[in-house]
Amino acid sequence: MKQKRIGRWSIATGVLISLGLLNVEQGYAADKKCTLATLKGQYLVAASGTLFPPAFGVAAPSVSAAAGYSIYNGDGTGTDYVTFTVNGVNQNVASPTPTSYTLGPDCTGTKTVLPYGPHFNIFVAFNGEGLTAIATDSGFAVAESDSRVRPSQ
Repeated sequence: MKQKRIGRWSIATGVLISLGLLNVEQGYAADKKCTLATLKGQYLVAASGTLFPPAFGVAAPSVSAAAGYSIYNGDGTGTDYVTFTVNGVNQNVASPTPTSYTLGPDCTGTKTVLPYGPHFNIFVAFNGEGLTAIATDSGFAVAESDSRVRPSQ
């Protein structure tokens, strides 16, 4: 009988602790809000993925990669400086290239390389220190991770 009580008490305690942790996490997220100004400054970019015909003029599935940095101005505009390759061949993309972005209070948004794309869904850290992005254009399966560059002291 005593063992049964201890077992029930352990289960009840575990449930209460779990509920408490869920509330703490929700409280943290509810207190944080993003604005366009959350993204401000220089962010290093590393991306890789696959291109499927006819995206970017490829005739067969191809490996893509990009490296560089993005400047976010804190107002929905920015500039990308990147090298883009397909199957290891430099694509000579225009750099710098203007961009635009949206960002909601939940720190999700969109980014467009102007004037016509590619387009990305973005997911930004509440403090603006980093973001991840995934391409949303058909035939362009790529994900990227960006991190803010801090000025030297």
